Amino acid sequence: MKTKITEMLGIKYPIICGGMLWLGKPELCAAISNAGGLGNVTAGNYDSGEELRAALQMTKELTDKPFGVNITLLPSFRISQETYDDYFRVCCEEKVAFIEVSGAPATRYLDQVHAAGVKIFHKVGALRHALNIEKLGYDGVFAAGIEEGGHPLNDDVTSMVLTPRISETLKIPVVTTGGIADGRGLAAALTLGAEGVMMATRFINTRECQVHENIKQEIIKRQEQDTTLICKSLNLQGRALKNELTQQVLDIEAEGKDLDRIFPLITGQRVKKAWVNGDVEGAAFMVGQSIGLIHDVISCQELLDTMVADAEKILRQNLARFQ
Repeated sequence: MKTKITEMLGIKYPIICGGMLWLGKPELCAAISNAGGLGNVTAGNYDSGEELRAALQMTKELTDKPFGVNITLLPSFRISQETYDDYFRVCCEEKVAFIEVSGAPATRYLDQVHAAGVKIFHKVGALRHALNIEKLGYDGVFAAGIEEGGHPLNDDVTSMVLTPRISETLKIPVVTTGGIADGRGLAAALTLGAEGVMMATRFINTRECQVHENIKQEIIKRQEQDTTLICKSLNLQGRALKNELTQQVLDIEAEGKDLDRIFPLITGQRVKKAWVNGDVEGAAFMVGQSIGLIHDVISCQELLDTMVADAEKILRQNLARFQ
């Protein structure tokens, strides 16, 4: 399955792993890349550029295939501007294949990244933002629909509409993210004009993802309606699994903005512990509506092989129907 993305990044399948705080580590990243996709080391897992460098070097020991790094440029109590500078510098020095940026534009880093021969994409939720990213000189964009886990743009536009709007307008490659979990989603994204897909939630339920089994089984049990949008009143909209904690956040928001009460509930350290101890009610798990499509725990190789085989079958069948 060749697209502009597979050719640009030197990968077998047009499937990219998105940023996964506390989960996007060398073992999972290498497993995805070895399976033919593009694995992802999430920079926010590390407190310094040198810690990130150690993770990148470990990943290189586990795979000889291309892989990327997610850098989320959002206000952080833990990550300073100097640390963000170090993240980009280390990525360039280590010659990663790809950087995925979300949040604020990485304008100050673009010349540095391109000089190092690293490709850089930005995640956007609106055509107006995609146009700006293209103008700035990025190599491509992720069209992030409201279905995605994490922090979708509050325009609330679905992947089904956003992907064709952006792909019909931009000259740089577009990758769909939000609501993708299987070959049907991959086939749909390609049909809508995307050059590939990015997933994160689906990779939680792989054998290589270091998550407590309670969490994986909870995702299997849940349906597409079992996520909710929290922190809208704080202009930091986030899609998370419905549980006791997210309901507590929503209740506080209904009473009025109160960051002092909300922040301790949504801190990254809380969810970091929960991924390990399996407490399904005590943290904000930023997962997407694609949980309704997840029914098992399989290897990254099986996931990617099946996705591509199913997508190719669907595309062939649909072509045959109209011949």
